[in-house]
Amino acid sequence: MSNERFRNFATVLYQESAPEDFREIITSWHVPCLLSPYHEFDVNEGTGEVKKPHWHLLIMFEGKKSEEQVRELLRQVNGVGLEVINSMRGYARYLCHLDNPEKHQYSRDDVKAFGGADYDEITQLETDKVKLCSEMETFIDENDILSYSEFANYCMLHHYSWYRALKVNCSLPIMFYIKSKQWEIDN
Repeated sequence: MSNERFRNFATVLYQESAPEDFREIITSWHVPCLLSPYHEFDVNEGTGEVKKPHWHLLIMFEGKKSEEQVRELLRQVNGVGLEVINSMRGYARYLCHLDNPEKHQYSRDDVKAFGGADYDEITQLETDKVKLCSEMETFIDENDILSYSEFANYCMLHHYSWYRALKVNCSLPIMFYIKSKQWEIDN
């Protein structure tokens, strides 16, 4: 075993081997972690067979840890395998296959964050922000929304990723978009 130490690691969890309270166990570590949506639609590229359903768990330490230190934690949740992660953003995006359009796309909203991890902050690229604004504008058009507050309330209740985008970086463009729609109607 190597004496090298790293900050980011990943493992796989299976429903039949993970303890029922594995989420509570992960919470008790007080370490930033991201748990993927349940990967039940993944297929083997060579055979086309559906893979055994699983979760991916990304663990992000603030300081470097040895593989043995991480294995001690993973024994508590029966993690299968241990992978050193070189790109936290790249692996976090893989949790939903964001950069793999040929694979099943899992919802960003289904990623579970622990220990202060922030999935959107870790994964979001400028292209993602533009895509979110475009999705919101399409929704506004399709639903004849003319009120920013109505739209913000809808997002808060039904579409967290849009709501977060509104509050962090898209609010002004969306307000102007809705205002210009109203101007077109009035004129």
